[in-house]
Amino acid sequence: MKLDATVALVTGAAKRVGRAIALELAEAGCDIAIHYHRSEAEAQDVARQVRALGRQATTISGNLSDPGTWPRIVDQTVEFLGRLDILVNNASMFLTDAADRIETFDVGIWESMLRMNAVAPAALCHHAAPRMRASGQGHIVNLCDISSERPWPENLAYCVSKAALTALTRGLARALAPEICVNGIAPGIAVFPESYPADVRERLTRKVPLAREGTPQEVASLVRFLVEMGDYITGQVIPIDGGRSIV
Repeated sequence: MKLDATVALVTGAAKRVGRAIALELAEAGCDIAIHYHRSEAEAQDVARQVRALGRQATTISGNLSDPGTWPRIVDQTVEFLGRLDILVNNASMFLTDAADRIETFDVGIWESMLRMNAVAPAALCHHAAPRMRASGQGHIVNLCDISSERPWPENLAYCVSKAALTALTRGLARALAPEICVNGIAPGIAVFPESYPADVRERLTRKVPLAREGTPQEVASLVRFLVEMGDYITGQVIPIDGGRSIV
C-alpha cells in the first residue's frame, strides 16, 4: 500500500511501542489518529511530533474496556481525518502486580484481560472494516505476543488473551480478504515494564539468543513493513523476539 495521505488509527499510541508505531507511520506518510486512555499529555506530544513531520494528527481518548468506546474512536478517526486505511491494535492489558496463576484464579481478572486484549481488538476490526473497504483496501496489524505459543504459568490470563488475539488475526485474515490484509506481530521483550527490577530484566535477557532486549522502534519498523510492503501477506503472526521463541 502506498502510505502517502492514508490514515492510521493506533491504539495505545501515547507511550512506548504505540508511540514508536505512530511516529514511524507518520514518517512514512500517514495521518495518525492517536488513541490513549489516561496519558493525555503524552498523546498531545505525539500529535505535535506527527504534525512536525508534515502530517495531520488527532488525539482520541477512550477506555477500551468500555464497549461504547469501540465505535466512537473509529467514527472520530474518520470524522477528523476523513478516512481509515490502517488499524494497529497495540493497546493491551498486562498485570505485573497481581498473581495470575490458576491457583489464584480470579474471574474478574480473566474477564478484564480477555475484553481488553481480544474482544476490544475484534470490535475495532468490526467497526473499521467497512471504512477500509470504502477506500478499496486496508491493513490491520494486531500486537500479539510470543507467549501465545509458550504460555507463562504466572501470567496465564494474559497469555490466553493473547492466544485469542492470535486466533482472531488468522480468522479475520480469511473473513476480510481480499480487500483487507490482517497480520500480527509477536514481540518478545520489546520494552520492559517500568516495574521490572534490574535482576529480572537481566535474567530474562539472558534467555534471548541475540542477548539483548528489543526496541519499540524495531517493532514499529515491522509494522511499517507490513502495511507498506505486505499487500500479499495476510494471516501471519511474525515473531520479533531476538530468537527467544526458538529456545
